[in-house]
Amino acid sequence: MPLAMQPNEAFAIAEEHGTPLYIYEREKLEQFAREALAFKAPFGLQVSYAMKANPHPAIIKLFYGMGIHIDASSEYEALQAMEYGVAGEHILLTSQQFPRDLATLVNRGVQFNACSLHQLEEYGKQFPNTEVSIRINPGEGNGAFAKTNVGGSQSSFGIWHEHLDQAKALIQKYRLTVKRVHSHIGSGADPEVWKQNTAFMLRFLEQFPTATILNLGGGFKVARYDGEKSTDLQAISTKVSEAISDFAARIHRQIQLEIEPGTYLTANAGSILARIEDITETDRHKFLKLDTGMDMIIRPSYYGAEHRMEVIPKEPRPETEEYIVVGHCCESGDLLTPEPGNGDVPKPRTLQKAEIGDLFVIEGAGAYCASMAAKGYNSFPAAKELLLT
Repeated sequence: MPLAMQPNEAFAIAEEHGTPLYIYEREKLEQFAREALAFKAPFGLQVSYAMKANPHPAIIKLFYGMGIHIDASSEYEALQAMEYGVAGEHILLTSQQFPRDLATLVNRGVQFNACSLHQLEEYGKQFPNTEVSIRINPGEGNGAFAKTNVGGSQSSFGIWHEHLDQAKALIQKYRLTVKRVHSHIGSGADPEVWKQNTAFMLRFLEQFPTATILNLGGGFKVARYDGEKSTDLQAISTKVSEAISDFAARIHRQIQLEIEPGTYLTANAGSILARIEDITETDRHKFLKLDTGMDMIIRPSYYGAEHRMEVIPKEPRPETEEYIVVGHCCESGDLLTPEPGNGDVPKPRTLQKAEIGDLFVIEGAGAYCASMAAKGYNSFPAAKELLLT
C-alpha cells in the first residue's frame, strides 16, 4: 500500500480527491533515482529518464533537478520535456517515427539518434557535417514478455547489425561524425546478460573511431508481483564496468556510459487507488468490479502482467477469498488478474474478503500505466495523478 497507509489515510485521500486515482511517492522516486545515479562507470556516466514510462511534469522536473537527462521516444516527447524546463542538449531523441520538424528540435539542441538507414540518410541530408548517434540492432534481445523484447530479427528497432557497411557509407556521404552508439535489447535482470551485451556493443562501437559514448538503453527489470526478480543495479553495473574497462585496456579508448531507465525509476513508486463498485459471481468464479480498468492500467490485458493488489476495508477482516479482479470497461479483455503472460485467461487471486465500497490498491503502477493506458475508452474521464511529498 502507498507509504504503508492506514485505512483511514486511504479513505481520507479518496474522500478529498476521489477515485480512481494515481498516487506517486516522491521519496521512492528519489530513492530509485539515487540508485541509478550510483551505477558504476569507469569513464563517466549519464543517466537519462525514459519519459515514456511516465511523462508527468512533476516527475520529469524532479529527476532533471537531480541531474538526470531525458530519453525521448518521439518529437512530441522532446517538445514536452522542453516545455517542462529541460534543455534541448539534455534530450536524446530515439524515435520509431522520423520527426516531422527535425530542424526545430536540432536547432534547440536536441540530439538525434538514427534508428534506421532511412533515418540516417534523412538526417544527413538536412544536417551534413554534424554529429549523430546511431541505434544498432545487435541481432539478439531479452525481455520478460515477447512484446518487451526489442532486439533480434523480429524487432524493427535499430539498424540491423549486418547493415553497418551501408550505415558507414551514409556517414561518409554526408560527412557525419558518430558520437554515440546506442542499443536497447529489452527487459532483464541478469548481470551476465548485461555484461555480454556491453561487450557485444563495444565491438560495434569499435568500428566507429569517433564514438565516445555507449548507450545501453533501459530495460532494468523490476518486480511488480511476488516471485518476480528485480534488477540488482549495482551487480549489473559492476559487470558493465568490467566490460568497459576491458575495452579501454585493449583499444585504449575511454568510453562514457549512458543508461536510460524508465520502469526502474518509477514503477514501484506509484499505485492506483480505486474502489470496489460491485461483486458478482458465477458457478466458477467470484468477481470484484473496480471503478478503474484498462483505461488506467492496460499492462495486465496487453502483456498478461501481474501487479500486487490489496483490498482496503475501513476495518480489517480476517477472512480471505479468491477473486477475479476486473475493470469497469465494457470489454472482455479488461482483466486485471490474468495468467502470467496471457492477458486473455483469468487467474483467481487470494485477497482479503471484500465488500462493495471498500477501497482497492493496485501497486507497481508508476510506469507504463498512466502513459500507456487506453485513455478515453468508454469515455471514462482521465484520472487524477497525485504526488505525495
